[in-house]
Amino acid sequence: MNTKIDTSVPHSARIWNYWMGGKDNYPVDQQAGDDYAEIAPQVKTMAIASRHYLIRAVTHLTRECGARQFLDIGTGLPTYDNTHQVAQRIAPAAKVVYVDNDPIVLAHANALLFSAPTGVTDYIDADLHDPEEILGQAARTLDFSQPVALMLMGILGHIEDYTTATAIVHHLLASLPAGSYFVHYDGTNTDVDLVKAQAGYDDTGAVPYVLRSPEQLAVFYEGLDLLEPGFVSCPLWRPAPGTSPAPTGVYGGVAVKW
Repeated sequence: MNTKIDTSVPHSARIWNYWMGGKDNYPVDQQAGDDYAEIAPQVKTMAIASRHYLIRAVTHLTRECGARQFLDIGTGLPTYDNTHQVAQRIAPAAKVVYVDNDPIVLAHANALLFSAPTGVTDYIDADLHDPEEILGQAARTLDFSQPVALMLMGILGHIEDYTTATAIVHHLLASLPAGSYFVHYDGTNTDVDLVKAQAGYDDTGAVPYVLRSPEQLAVFYEGLDLLEPGFVSCPLWRPAPGTSPAPTGVYGGVAVKW
């Protein structure tokens, strides 16, 4: 694995961290983030909304659905209320495996590895393009004879070929037992400003991210039963009582495999 961290080129995980108010970023990331937000100022709201969606989804799965195993692929840099923290606050014995192959993220892995005393938090170095490798390494920690919550949060846009992205999702889901869950979100191409800002970002030399239509993203859920309210803009997925959030360009859903 190449552990060299290039601070001369903006990086999506660091920019996302910057938008969410984190400190694990560099001037090049801050500049790229500001340039993006100048064209599409809603992106900062989207970044925060996506984290709040993760918190609500993991809380619901742990508290209401009894999920105790999570496979979080493409976790990105640690910020606040990471998957293991949310799950283990409710179920201290929950097991969480994070997956990434980015040297920047791997350099921060220790920040993710503090588990509740009775739970397990593990981190593996693997690439989403190789789902068999992910499943093989994750099996050292997770029991694949029992339900697993597969989490692909904002990562599938980095798989540029749509057919490949769809095949990877379906391959991973096919390896999970009945009663497992799929938790996902990605950015959509429904906002002209967002599409323009993304094109400018992709020209910086950073790893591109493909904004897809909600209809394309919905295909990832084929063969699954979506929990209410279905596949929606993330702020609209089970918002806190008494709130009336506005939709954003990030769409997601939680589904169960039977």
